[in-house]
Amino acid sequence: MTVINGEAVLHDTVLRVDGLCVELDTPENGWTRIVDDVSLSVRRGETVGLVGESGSGKTVTSLAIMRLLPRNARIFGSTVINGRDLNTLSEKGVDEVRGAEIAMIFQEARRSLNPAFQVGDQVAEAVRRHRRCSRKDAWARAVDLFDRVGIPEPAKRVHAYPHEFSGGMCQRVMLAMALSCDPDVLIADEPTTALDVTVQRQVLGLIHELQQELGLGVLLITHDLSVVAEVCDRAAVMYAGRIVENAPILDLFDNPRHPYTAGLLHAMPDPVRHAVKMGVIPGRVPPPHEFVDACRFAPRCPYVGDVCTDGLIPLSHSGPDHLVRCARAHELSLEDVFYD
Repeated sequence: MTVINGEAVLHDTVLRVDGLCVELDTPENGWTRIVDDVSLSVRRGETVGLVGESGSGKTVTSLAIMRLLPRNARIFGSTVINGRDLNTLSEKGVDEVRGAEIAMIFQEARRSLNPAFQVGDQVAEAVRRHRRCSRKDAWARAVDLFDRVGIPEPAKRVHAYPHEFSGGMCQRVMLAMALSCDPDVLIADEPTTALDVTVQRQVLGLIHELQQELGLGVLLITHDLSVVAEVCDRAAVMYAGRIVENAPILDLFDNPRHPYTAGLLHAMPDPVRHAVKMGVIPGRVPPPHEFVDACRFAPRCPYVGDVCTDGLIPLSHSGPDHLVRCARAHELSLEDVFYD
């Protein structure tokens, strides 16, 4: 909430996740927590990046938000879309929201499309599911969406099959499907995976263009910090199932407060500093059964101290709109330690 001229003004938040936890029942370890106390929000017209190494829990978080987890998973916390908590709704209630108010595009779009059906039929099916319109009207909507996402000859290409499309075109089909019912929130899970650099830029530009046109709130999941820098308004850095830093994008890049964030930034190729050795974070992301209550980055952190391994470390303010989960954040100056 912001106070303007003495009046309280609510931000137009379309997605708010509070205390989201995911546990998975595994044969080896029983109920294992793989996502732990994740909180974030997305406003209308805003792009929020969720970034971290593979295994950090980014995709599981997105699937939990969409309630698309397998039967051996359970969810705690709240996921509020336009004032309604999805985690309190029945399966039928979630089905009505999913696709209509919140939609998702997945990694490797070709694998997400059914090879036995025409691409237009798959988009039209999503339209008919939520709009209760005729097959003819749904196909007309599919043609219009294909045109909107930049697929040439849309009236002809709706009759093609996924194998007749390139990876970039399949991603455009997935985007058309996601936008078919004018959702308020779009979750994009690694939307540029397996695409070449030129097509990556086209897809990201298209998402941004449609966001500006439709007022979408976008949650962009990626491990590529260069993409985050280019398209995001703010970013949440995730490590071992937890958010370790959350800040506006300029503040995050100029003044990282968590050693993990600094390590990721130092590991980026930088042509300006080409003479300096690119940084490497030693070690690996721990698997969920090795998660601890204390700092999970401690075994890889050059700044680790006794306070880092002594109990739970909360996500706390390091600035007006900057959150960090680090016991030593207030005393550290994060320089080029990972270049050593």
